[in-house]
Parts: sequence; C-alpha cells; structure tokens
Amino acid sequence: MSKMSTEMVRHALNGPTMGTRWSALLFAPIGFDPVPVRAALQAAVDEVDAQMSTWKPDSDLMRLNAAPVGARVMVPDRMREVLRLGLEIGRASDGAFDVGMGDAVTAWGFGTESAETKGIRAAMAAPRCPAHKALEIGERTVCKSAPIALDLNGIAKGYGVDRLAEALGAHGLTAGLVGIDGEMRALGLRPDGEAWTVAVEAPDPDRRRPHSILALQDAAVATSGDYRHWVEVQGRRLSHTMDPGRGAPLITSPASVTVVARTCAAADAWATALMVRGSLEGAVLARRNNLNALFIDREGDHLRETRVGPLFEIRPDSERVN
Repeated sequence: MSKMSTEMVRHALNGPTMGTRWSALLFAPIGFDPVPVRAALQAAVDEVDAQMSTWKPDSDLMRLNAAPVGARVMVPDRMREVLRLGLEIGRASDGAFDVGMGDAVTAWGFGTESAETKGIRAAMAAPRCPAHKALEIGERTVCKSAPIALDLNGIAKGYGVDRLAEALGAHGLTAGLVGIDGEMRALGLRPDGEAWTVAVEAPDPDRRRPHSILALQDAAVATSGDYRHWVEVQGRRLSHTMDPGRGAPLITSPASVTVVARTCAAADAWATALMVRGSLEGAVLARRNNLNALFIDREGDHLRETRVGPLFEIRPDSERVN
C-alpha cells in the first residue's frame, strides 16, 4: 500500500432517508472534519424525500398528484429532472418503466395503506395512459393530460444516491462510495488505487448473502428483485414491482435484475424495466439500449444467469466497471 493511502483516514457516514438508511464511505487526510459533509449528505437526501415521497402528503409529488388534469403545476427543478428521466426510460422501454403506477402501488398495499380489494379491482380495470404520454414537462411546470397517479419509488432512491455523490463533489471529495439500501455509486478509486467493491446480493428472502462481486469506478449499480418487498395474496407471494399492463404485481419475473450505469437513477429505473420485461425480452431490450445487466432466474433449487453487456458478459471472479 502506498504511503499516501496510509495517511488517509477512513470515514463511514450514514443517516436516515426514505424509510431506510443512506451511507457514504470515504477516505480523507488526517484533520478532515466529516461533520459538515455529513450534514450536506443528509440535506441532499432530505431534499429528494421532501420533493418525491408518496409517504409525505405535503411533498411536491403528492401536490402534483392532487392537481386536476390540465393544470400547470410548478415543480422543483430536481423533481422535473427525475420526471424527465423517468419518461425517457419509459419511452425507451416501451412502457415497461412507468412512473404512473401510483394507484396500483397503493391498492396492492405497497404505499401508506394496506391492500384493499376494491382498490385492487379498480387499479386492474382502469384504462391506462403511460406516463410518457400523459405528462407534459415544461421549463418550470408539469401538466397532466390524463388522470394519473405518479409514483417515483422506482427511480427516486437511485436519484438520491446521485445527489449523495454530488454532495461529496461539492466538498472537493473526488473518491468515495455512496448508497441507499443497496443502490450504490462509486466515485474514483480507493486510496490504494483499487476500485470500490460492491456485492450483488443473492435473491434469497431468508438471509442476506453475496451472489457475486463488482468492482466499480465512476459508475453506479442498482438491483430490482422479488425477494425483499412483497405482499401475500391467497398464499402466494407477489413482488412489489408492478406490471403496467395489468395494474398489478408481476406474476412471473426474474428473481433479480442488476444494472450498471453512469448514474444510479438510470440504473434504478432500468432495473425495474428489465424486471417487468423478464429475462428473454429484457435481454433484448438491454442490448437494444446498450445496457449492462445481470438477470438471475430461479430454476428449482438453482439460479440461472443471463448476462448482457461487456461488463457482465466477461465472467471473471469480479468485474471491474469503468
């Protein structure tokens, strides 16, 4: 290890956000004060949560949801940025990623209320206009052209990770690893010149264990899976990921999909889109959009992988991602 690396002090910071925890790992010279950095990191994710939460009735997202069709609603810049990206990925994925599934998310019990039969039936029967066709995003406003309930849970957490990375950069820190509940983004390299190592979790609902290891440099990773958040209906466990075509949880899907991208918001949204499409169609979609993706399917007691993109198609014990 170099002399420089021995003079660096490791700092592991964390705090609450979005019902879970954010984390930041960085190395800094002796005498570095982490207190203002931690405050900036907390402020960054607090801003995302205040704007985009479906759990806060006074959030900017819920204010937009409550507005009538045709009304032009003033929306903060960062939320418009997330909506634009969500609509872009919605179009590119042929509607597999849709930020307009808020009614289904709520009806099936993944929001602030328990699952309710009447709401489930309504969500499944409702005619759906995908968000990328129902929203008009202006320079400062957003307008709904059709009834729609927005939910940004499939992209806001990843965007929160990107904001953590920006907060580190604003304090002159060019290397670090930040994350929220498993969605991670790496900046630069560790002090010893090595990439940051991140575990891809095995899709095991009973215990947390690594499936494989990624080595990240200036890249982000996000995983969508069926093994952490679910509801049980008539003895069947249903994933929290919604099928936009049915207004209901996916019936069949990969156990998990992991995507590596330049930003965590993009990785987060694409992981959801590929879960919806499944391993076969999802692999085609991933190749069409030049994505790096790892699909994991259950086959009895075994796991089957489908790897797309140069970062996953090469199969060393760990993959270095630049």
